[in-house]
Amino acid sequence: MNFDTRKILVVDLDGTLLRTDMLYENFWSAFGSDWRCLFSAISALPRGRAHLKRHLACAATVDARFLPYNTKVLAYIKKWRRAGGRTALVTASDQQIAQGIADHLGIFDEVHGSDGKRNLKGATKAAFLEERFGETGFFYMGDTAADFPVWERAEKAITVDVPRKVRTKVEALCDTVEHLQSEKEIIRPYIKALRPHQWLKNLLVVVPMLAAHQLDGPTIASSIAAFVCFSLIASGVYILNDLLDLSADRAHPRKRNRPFAAGTVPIAHGTLMAGALVGFGSFLAIFIGLKFLAVMIGYYLLTTAYSLHLKRLIVVDICMLAALYTIRIFAGSVATSIGISIWLLAFSVFFFLSLAAIKRQAELIDSAARGDLKPSGRGYHVDDLPIISMIAIAAGYVSVLVMTLYVNSPAVVRLYACPEALWGVCAILLYWITRAVMMAHRGLMHDDPVVYAAKDGTSQICAAIILAFTLGGALL
Repeated sequence: MNFDTRKILVVDLDGTLLRTDMLYENFWSAFGSDWRCLFSAISALPRGRAHLKRHLACAATVDARFLPYNTKVLAYIKKWRRAGGRTALVTASDQQIAQGIADHLGIFDEVHGSDGKRNLKGATKAAFLEERFGETGFFYMGDTAADFPVWERAEKAITVDVPRKVRTKVEALCDTVEHLQSEKEIIRPYIKALRPHQWLKNLLVVVPMLAAHQLDGPTIASSIAAFVCFSLIASGVYILNDLLDLSADRAHPRKRNRPFAAGTVPIAHGTLMAGALVGFGSFLAIFIGLKFLAVMIGYYLLTTAYSLHLKRLIVVDICMLAALYTIRIFAGSVATSIGISIWLLAFSVFFFLSLAAIKRQAELIDSAARGDLKPSGRGYHVDDLPIISMIAIAAGYVSVLVMTLYVNSPAVVRLYACPEALWGVCAILLYWITRAVMMAHRGLMHDDPVVYAAKDGTSQICAAIILAFTLGGALL
């Protein structure tokens, strides 16, 4: 580390000081607050990127306290200042965004950003720095090929997490070069962003096939294809939801480790991934059938509406979650051309309403433990916990009641050799729902009860017993 404190250390923002890009940050923040921002952003673009950045900066609400900072860069800057050196934050991001970040950190002597007319990037930034600090009067810390013109005029080039090809080019441009490289995983964060553990929910598409005991080859193939399509589109939806919830996730002790919130996957990549996954899933859905494609489009529109607005509305949000679970069963019905009985529909609505209420109960318990009386992005208060718990128990018990009535229906006699065995299923469901509410009440429930059930040993035993009763009723 060569500290010539007679020079000023100039630091870039996006991808250097931050593990994110403020243009995308501001867009998703503004879009999450008002979906009409998409159209105003498109209308602002013809006036140049600097104008677009100013427009989005005014529309967005980004908390500088929770942004993903590069700790190595922060340590470097602080060490430079302790040695008596001056520092400047110079970025293509809008001036007011850069100033807010600089005010929070308190480690910069100067702050310069795009002003709505001039986009302070590449050759423009290089000319600005040379004019302000003189030829080779500064050290420059950057992270992309767009910084080549700046490094070429700097006394010293400092790169941050750049590819080997960029490092080689920088070494050819500047006599004195220093590389800061973070240890980071490449593939795993992208897989994590897809949330493959959430694909468990998509197994609901096979329920119509199992409920009808129709296990022939074409039906199984259709169910598998429906599962793949749903998983692709659902992952696109999860990424969209993560992009819209960046600020709330960063303020949460666990969710702040999600790939986009933590900056381990660039938001630009997430934007492309969300569109590509939904597009590819929809393309595959065409081969299953146009009715199935219509269901998938309906699912995507509902989840988008939920992410943008409906999740903030009390009661509406848990009803929407229950509907999104039930749509998976309906999608399986459409894919396999197997009708859904009124019994299955009624059971699904109440059972999934119970799961949705348990999910909210777990979130509120977690918020109460952290002293947050009104969770960010939700319409509930911690004081609502008793009502949410009652909804979870009541809806769960009604779903079991529907199951008991189904056991005594003529339809069961046609499908099961020993329908009495299904009473055991009712008993286990009653136990599991009651226990799940208790676990959520004690703060032991995962944010998502489905994921919790997949990892919980007792839940796994309950699932095995339910399977045994069901097979016993069908085969005995």
